[in-house]
Amino acid sequence: MNTAVNLTVAIPTYNGENRLPQVLDKLKQQINTENINWEVLIVDNNSTDGTAEVVKEYQANWLENVPLRYCFEAEKGFSFPRQKAISEAKGELLGFLDDDNLPNPNWVKAAYTFAREHPQAGAFSSKIDGLFETEPPEELKQILFYLAIVDRGSQPLMYEPRKKGLPPGAGLVVRREVWQKCVPKRLFLVGGGKYILRAGEDIEALSYIYKAGWEIWYNPEMHIEHVIPAWRLEKNYLMRLMLSIGLGRFHLRMLSLQWWQRPLAFLIYLVNDSRKLILHLINYRSVFVNNIVATCEKERLIGTLLSPFYLTQIRLRNVLKLY
Repeated sequence: MNTAVNLTVAIPTYNGENRLPQVLDKLKQQINTENINWEVLIVDNNSTDGTAEVVKEYQANWLENVPLRYCFEAEKGFSFPRQKAISEAKGELLGFLDDDNLPNPNWVKAAYTFAREHPQAGAFSSKIDGLFETEPPEELKQILFYLAIVDRGSQPLMYEPRKKGLPPGAGLVVRREVWQKCVPKRLFLVGGGKYILRAGEDIEALSYIYKAGWEIWYNPEMHIEHVIPAWRLEKNYLMRLMLSIGLGRFHLRMLSLQWWQRPLAFLIYLVNDSRKLILHLINYRSVFVNNIVATCEKERLIGTLLSPFYLTQIRLRNVLKLY
């Protein structure tokens, strides 16, 4: 007789042979899971290193009652391995850990318990601390949340997207059936060119779940550390990240509106975004050279203003590919 799997922990990875062992070691140390039927699923996103061999080594000396499975997804990106995990997972719940996310020993138990206590939660996120290779400068700390670092306090909190935004996909747990019913198999922002990064895809998927009437929560009992290498604190990377966040903004805004609301909303957003950018350029015109936070915010505002035009270009290009 087959026993239903309560939770699948999915780890999408690309060339993760050096990062993956830390995550798997943390999962081997999970506690209070005796009454939870769970599994671990590695989704190899077309790696060219020894990722598959690392998984085989761990499979040979893994937990007795917790399957460690491996699957392969050839199409590179952030959402493609997640979609592969949705189709391959056996769990009612699906928890996503990146290959640089280190869960605390109670993460699996906390995820399972929260899902049972909050049946209307279609998805819920972790508390995420940064584990920095080099200590970030003080001036950067006000924008570190853009690096998938989340601390909403010590109590559970329900997200209201227009007030509190939506959480990143790192450390996110979803009800697999909810994702299958609500989220398109191919998200729009995956085709946004080199400037559309992961943040947009995560929020796009959660927007569909929220729009379908499901609650989205923050659960501080699910605590993970996010390993942040030094290069992710460099100015060029942060500028590109902020630009990409801005460029995906228009599509995410429109998802929350009815079709008939969108033309007027476009005009209102265009005026307001122009105003914000002009004021920012005026207020910080003398400090852009030395102020990395002001420069990054400028990139985000530029991306936001250009977003409807950039995304229209992407849509047209995708349509032309069909002919």
